[in-house]
Amino acid sequence: MKIAIVGAGAIGGYLGVRLAASGEDVTFIARGPNLAAIKASGMRLRLEDGTEIHAKDVRAFEKMHEAGPQDFVLLTLKAHQVGAIAADLAHLCHETTAIVTMQNGIPWWYFYRHGGALEGTRLRSSDPDGRIAQHLDPARVIGSVVYPAANLVAPGVVELVEGNRFGLGELDGNTTPRLQSIVGALIKAGFRVPIARDIRAEIWLKLWGNTSINPICALTHATLEQVCRFGQTRELIAQMMAEAEAVANALGVQFKISIEKRIAGAEAIGAHKPSTLQDVELGRPLELEPLVGAVVELGELLKVSTPNIGAIYACVGQLAQHLNVQDGKLRIKS
Repeated sequence: MKIAIVGAGAIGGYLGVRLAASGEDVTFIARGPNLAAIKASGMRLRLEDGTEIHAKDVRAFEKMHEAGPQDFVLLTLKAHQVGAIAADLAHLCHETTAIVTMQNGIPWWYFYRHGGALEGTRLRSSDPDGRIAQHLDPARVIGSVVYPAANLVAPGVVELVEGNRFGLGELDGNTTPRLQSIVGALIKAGFRVPIARDIRAEIWLKLWGNTSINPICALTHATLEQVCRFGQTRELIAQMMAEAEAVANALGVQFKISIEKRIAGAEAIGAHKPSTLQDVELGRPLELEPLVGAVVELGELLKVSTPNIGAIYACVGQLAQHLNVQDGKLRIKS
C-alpha cells in the first residue's frame, strides 16, 4: 500500500517509520534540513526504552507532484499550515485516495455530513479563506485524533515521548473498506487504532485539554504537570474545560469522563511541553485558531458564553502577534 506522509515532523515521522518498518511503501513530503536528512539516510525513531527503528527504504520529496498518486495520505501538518498546501494535495490523489486528517482542534470539515442547524457551516478559525474546502473534497477525508507525544529532535530523527494510540473514523460513522484498510496497516505497524463511531466526539475529548492546557502552557512556559499541579492554573483549566464542555453539549457531544479525570490524565504525562509551548520556544506560528479560536467562534454561533477561554485566547493572540513582529524571538529587558 502506498502511503504519503505530508509533514515529516514528530508525528509524521513516528507514523512513517513504523509503517515503513512493517512493509508499507512510505513517501515523506518534507523540506529543508529534514528533507535532506531523510533523502541521505532515511528516518530514525527513538522509542521510550532507548531502542531505535531506522527506516532506510523510504522516499522523500519536497514537491507533491514528484511523489505521484498514493493510496492514502496522512496529513500530519499543523492545522494552520493546511491551507497553503491544500491545492497541491491533488497531485497525491487518484480516484479512490483517502486523506487522513491528523490536525488538532476543530477541523475544517466538522460540519460536513454533520446534520442540524449548522450543516455546511465554514468556521473562519479552521478555514479562514475557504481555501481548504475549495481544494480538498471532504468525501476523501477520514478523521482522526492523535494521542501520542513525540519530538523531532534533529533532522530525520524523532523521539517518542509516550503513546501509540490513534483514533480513526469516517465522518458519517460508517465502517468502510478504506477505513478498515488503513486501520489494519496501522495496527500491523504497532499502533493501537480503535475505530471511532463518532469521530467528532473523539476530537472534542482531546480538544477539551488542548483548548485550556496548551495556551496556558504557552503563556507560562510551564509543562503539563506544572500547570496541572499549581492550584490557580489547575482551577483556570477546569473553568475553561467547563465552558468548552458547554459548547460541545450544545453540538450534541457528551463527554464520558469528568473534568478532574481529564486534567489528571494530562498531569500523568509529566514534564512534557505541549506543541503550543514548543512553537513559542522555537519562534514558530502558533496553532491558536483551531485549538482556541474555534471554541470561541462556536460559542458565539451557539450562544454559549466562554469568558475564560476568550480571555486566554486574547492573551495568546497578543503573544502570537508579538512573536510575529519580533521574528519569533521573545525578549525580556531590564
